Amino acid sequence: MNDLDHLLDGYRRFQRNDFARQNELYRDLAETGQSPRVMVIACCDSRADPAMIFDVAPGEIFVVRNVANLVPPYAPSDNHHGTSAALEFAVTGLGVSHIVVLGHARCGGIAASLAGAEEGSFIGHWMAILDETRRSIDALASEEAQQVALERAGIGQSIQNLLTFPFIAERVDTGSLSLHGGYFDIATGVLNLRDPESGNFSEVI
Repeated sequence: MNDLDHLLDGYRRFQRNDFARQNELYRDLAETGQSPRVMVIACCDSRADPAMIFDVAPGEIFVVRNVANLVPPYAPSDNHHGTSAALEFAVTGLGVSHIVVLGHARCGGIAASLAGAEEGSFIGHWMAILDETRRSIDALASEEAQQVALERAGIGQSIQNLLTFPFIAERVDTGSLSLHGGYFDIATGVLNLRDPESGNFSEVI
């Protein structure tokens, strides 16, 4: 069986099981549209699917995924801004009440940043968002400690960058929008939440 056949078999199981069980929900979503209250900014890593981590039904969370779950600073231009466009739609169009930046352990994008991703490459240009944050990481720490430190510091940097978007800062100021940071360990399945005051992470019990 090739990889495509494997996917198609999964689709057939979805039709027989999940879709059949939630047929009314899917029909309602199709007819009335989506109204998620939470946006999740997650990594595109295949091992860290936010819908599985939070065990949510279709329509419950609005998700954008990119390398290393980064939010770029607000920078209007004629360039393409996929993550920024998703933020604009979620906040001003859907009116989400919460944005969660969801990072994870053993992130390949973070590893590339620490290793010095090739300048001029798409990944190198994207990971430059963390250049200043990376320089604050203890160079004397072990490689593993540096990896974890930058994975977590990157979540904080993305939250700071969220506040550079006027339509986000305004809603945070009025209390209609809350920003959160989460860190998922692939090996243990443990989720940690970031304290907005201290920046420390604690396990969700």
